[in-house]
Amino acid sequence: MSSHSVRDPEAVKGVGFGLAAYLMWGCFPLFFALFNDVPAFEIVLHRIIWSCLFLAGLITLLRRWSPVKMALRHPGRLGRVLACAVLIGLNWGIYIYAVETRHVLQASLGYFLTPLVNVGLGVIVLRETMVKAQLVALGLATLGIGMQFLLLNELPWLSLMLAFSFGTYGLFRKQVPLDGLSGLFVETLLLLPVALLVFAWLEAQGLSHFTQSTRSMALLMAAGVVTALPLLAFAGAARRLRLATLGFLMYLNPSIQFFIALLVFQEPLSPVQLGTFALIWTGLALYSWSAWQQSHRE
Repeated sequence: MSSHSVRDPEAVKGVGFGLAAYLMWGCFPLFFALFNDVPAFEIVLHRIIWSCLFLAGLITLLRRWSPVKMALRHPGRLGRVLACAVLIGLNWGIYIYAVETRHVLQASLGYFLTPLVNVGLGVIVLRETMVKAQLVALGLATLGIGMQFLLLNELPWLSLMLAFSFGTYGLFRKQVPLDGLSGLFVETLLLLPVALLVFAWLEAQGLSHFTQSTRSMALLMAAGVVTALPLLAFAGAARRLRLATLGFLMYLNPSIQFFIALLVFQEPLSPVQLGTFALIWTGLALYSWSAWQQSHRE
């Protein structure tokens, strides 16, 4: 890398935005652990409602309604956006459930797996070519999951569901011509009617945690802002950095979650689980090296 690119102020800003985004995402377990007995599905409802309102205000402030209006004028093209919305809602719910049940290690493993799932989906669905290093990386990840299944007689289903829901979300999102801010707003907007109906039903049945205390109300409303902020930081990074650089920064998120699980939540890590992580880390190192080589050649 030349000294000019190192000193490029836009690249420096991009790294700052990227670090901010992945640090916020990495610390999500600490935030969602504050909810105590609020069910995961109810937190997801409020993530949808309040992030939609927050994003609407932000889009108004930034005068970015044009791509949103263009997307909503063609309802026939919203099929993929709806698929994205359902997948990201499912991913949110599984992730919050993992935090609430103190399975943050499984959540961390899921996000370590996601890049390799993306490679696999790219080959299967988009018919992309796979170099040998990527093939070996996928094989190591599969071996790690298989080892856990054979030796512990259990599949890390939370990890797999997180990886495949987010990986499939990425696959559909790639085919939607909307930027990060507009895309997330339209996704939450499509889910908003269902979220409001379920919220109204919970209130009518006296099952809602929203009005139980000021603390619960503040946390549930904050969930929307917390959802949107890292995405905005990520959008700032994506505009300024190469994809390869973003790829390396991405591993901060599950790495932080891994150490939070061990040091804060005191989750046990068996030798078999450590072996699974080691194989997947090795696969990710190979994958990252391959991606860097490819980017360097281009």
